[in-house]
This record gives sequence, C-alpha cells and structure tokens, in this order.
Amino acid sequence: MSSALKVALVQGRDQGSVDANLGRIEQRVAEAAAAGARLVLLQELHNGAYFCQHQDVNEFDRAETIPGPSTERLSAMAAKHGLVLVASLFERRAAGLYHNTAVVFDADGRIAGRYRKMHIPDDPGFMEKFYFTPGDLGFEPVDTAVGRLGVLVCWDQWYPEAARLMALAGAEMLLYPTAIGWDPRDDQAEQQRQQQAWIISQRGHAVANGLPVLSCNRTGFEADPTGLGAGIQFWGHSFVAGPQGEFLASASSDQDELLLAEVDLRRSENVRRIWPFLRDRRIDAYGDLTRRFRTP
Repeated sequence: MSSALKVALVQGRDQGSVDANLGRIEQRVAEAAAAGARLVLLQELHNGAYFCQHQDVNEFDRAETIPGPSTERLSAMAAKHGLVLVASLFERRAAGLYHNTAVVFDADGRIAGRYRKMHIPDDPGFMEKFYFTPGDLGFEPVDTAVGRLGVLVCWDQWYPEAARLMALAGAEMLLYPTAIGWDPRDDQAEQQRQQQAWIISQRGHAVANGLPVLSCNRTGFEADPTGLGAGIQFWGHSFVAGPQGEFLASASSDQDELLLAEVDLRRSENVRRIWPFLRDRRIDAYGDLTRRFRTP
C-alpha cells in the first residue's frame, strides 16, 4: 500500500431530514471519490439535528438498528466509490438500550467494524446521558483497506487514555466524528478559549501517539427545541493533523465544506523513531490511572 493516503472530511449543517442529510452525504462522497479520496469521515450524528439539547422520549424514534436502513445506504456509497467510509449513527440495540455508534464501511461496502461512544457527557445543551448507554466494545481499532483506524466519538476526544489505548492496539490513525459548538451567550474570548482547547487537545493526541488525527465537526446554528436554552452554534473547524500535530488541512467555522488532505502514513514510523514515547512509558508506575481520584 502506498504511504500517501488522500482523506476527506464532510463538514456541514443539518439539512432537516434523514433523507436530505444522506442525500447531501452521497453528493459529498461522490465529490471526494472524484478527488481521489480513499477514506471519508462524516460528522457525529449526521442524519439529523443534534437532538441532545433537551430530554424528550420521542427523540428515541430517531434511532435505528445496525444493520438498518442508513447502513444499507451508506454501505452502497462506500461500495460504489471503492472507499472506506466512517459514519456516526444513533443505534437502537434493544428497547431501552441505545448507543452513539460509529460504523466503519470498508471499500467493498461491508461493515468492517463499529465503535460505541465510551465517554458520555451530561452538560447544558449536551444531555447525552439521557439517550446513550456507554459503549461496551472497548477501544479496538478497525481493520480496513486503508489501514487500521482508531475511531472515537466527540467527548472521547478530551481523554488521552482513549487515544493512547487505540494507539497501543495498533491504530494507524485517530478519527473523531464530532458535534461541538458554543453557547451563543458566551463572550468571544470564552468561545475562543473553548475552541482552541478542543483543537489543542486533539493535536496533543497526535503528538503523544505519533499518529495522524482526523476530526470532523458540524457547523451551523441549531436552536434548543424547548426554547429555554440559547441553542448551539456549532463551530466547524474540522481538521486533519499529522503525527507531530501539524495542520495538514483545516475547514472554516461556518461553511458546508468537503475538506481534503493527504496523509503520509510512513511519517508515523519516522516520528516515533525520533520521539519514542512508547519506548519510554513507565508502565510499571501507572497503576493509579485505574483509580477515580488519588487522595493526597
């Protein structure tokens, strides 16, 4: 396999319905394939609005089984264009049991694997614990035609442990479907602090593990369905970073955008040779990481 891999991230705003969102994704995947992309990453919960701004049992109607209608359509896209596609769905596993699940389609259209979001937030505007059961598949990379993918989801991107465990399991890239934005009531300085922390955190995972990172975020404003909150302005800025945290490509804050980049998979080997962090880890001294907190 060539070390040069063209990747594409599909950043966009909610189009109002499952059919409209998947139709837009079909168009973008075709454009990505025409540009030579062999791996396409979609944003978190791309089939509709980010419904976790409120708690409503009717929102569970959005969930579907895997395999199911959306996986059939996404599988067809991957097979048609011969590329690997990473999607993000609201999974109905059983009555009362739902997950925030990333699904990886290989270049022949088959489901190569899935990842269920492990870290579930519960914050104003991001009430995900009401909807999602924490993942139970662990931090296991997915083998595909373009390499071994360490797929994580949104809130997972704040946790160095998750990135490290994917790297230790042999992931060759870290991928984050994401839905994150500002509370419009925050002042500009606070908004910028939050956005920069989000970027720095993920670039840090690239550096600490010597791996490329692909992060695909939503964009656009979505109102709080209850009218009680201020809504969320998703800040876009999807990006691809190399194994030293360097930007390879970065999207705008507010545009529907197909972001293309070329990743040199050989660089991870070279970077890890000059920065051998895995060699120097003191695994004999890390036992307290399994504790919630260590009292002084």
